[in-house]
Amino acid sequence: MKKKVEKKYKIDPIIVSNYVNAINSLTEPMTEIKAQIKDLSEPLKLLSDAINETMEPVKRANIQISETMKPVYDSINKMSEEIKKLSSMYSNEQTKIMTNSIKQIMELNNGIITSRLIEPLNISKQYLSYLTENNEIEKVMRGIYISTDVFEDNFYSFQSKYRKAIFSHMNAFYFYDMTEEFPYRFTVTVPQNYHVDNVNERCDVFYVSDDIYELGLCKIKTPNGNMIRTYDVERSICDIIKSKNRMDFEQVKKVIRAYIKSNKKDMIKLSEYSEKMGIKKQVMEMVGMLSE
Repeated sequence: MKKKVEKKYKIDPIIVSNYVNAINSLTEPMTEIKAQIKDLSEPLKLLSDAINETMEPVKRANIQISETMKPVYDSINKMSEEIKKLSSMYSNEQTKIMTNSIKQIMELNNGIITSRLIEPLNISKQYLSYLTENNEIEKVMRGIYISTDVFEDNFYSFQSKYRKAIFSHMNAFYFYDMTEEFPYRFTVTVPQNYHVDNVNERCDVFYVSDDIYELGLCKIKTPNGNMIRTYDVERSICDIIKSKNRMDFEQVKKVIRAYIKSNKKDMIKLSEYSEKMGIKKQVMEMVGMLSE
């Protein structure tokens, strides 16, 4: 992204990068994350008071911090502190400070900014409107904006909105260059209890139980260079065999044959996944048939 970030308002890029990575790693709704952060803030304050006021060791030992939320809390806290320092130094230049913070986040997020990325910092959405009105960013869907000098990444934008949706089935093979068909419709897998009405309007949705929802989960870059969540090749082979009646069967066979010929295939992993998904016989029979 080429949008100019003014030097005197610049935050250490490492702090910004850690913050972006921390927020992007979470799939929970921001309301839940903020509630967890609030719950974490109280024991941390108590711990600080304990150190200053010599709280008895037993009471101090009862203060526990989630291993998952601690790095997230730390990254949010550091980023917030930097913004507060700038606000204190340049008290009459809030718009420049906030918009520059947004620009820095965008720089380290491939030119994309979401309301989710500014909410933990208590940066008002009015600054997104300000940048939009000044033609520095463009709204692509609710709560998601891109710099006007980058191309929209539909895969990343979609997953930024629907955090629990994992690109799967033939979509996954598109990212692995194992199919020539461009995914004009998204195909995603979500947990059984995840229900967002308008997801079904935009894509094909597969619902799975929680015990296999993250089986084979990995991250991969889109053609635009953004990291998204998808499944590895072996999980995706299991998915298309399990759901073959909902798909173009010729395409299913074509992909499986390409997998069989690949020197990167992992038949042990494929066997383990298919067993966990309760379709081992079905998978092994189809792979055997197409190997002949």
